[in-house]
Amino acid sequence: MLFEKKVKRVVDVDVAEDELEKRMEEEGVELEKKDRLAMILAAFIVFIPAVLLVLGFFALVIWFFFLRHLP
Repeated sequence: MLFEKKVKRVVDVDVAEDELEKRMEEEGVELEKKDRLAMILAAFIVFIPAVLLVLGFFALVIWFFFLRHLP
């Protein structure tokens, strides 16, 4: 398979989290108290505009094909 490691990482979440914890312990990296919140907020900042653009595009297509000719 082309992306076998990535597929396993997505399918086996528990195993991937355990591997991440082991790797972080080996490298000496520790997450601080607010790091998880920071990562979630960063994900929202990245994904919300993209989702809004896609929804806006679908709304424009629906308006153009179906609602434009209403009286």
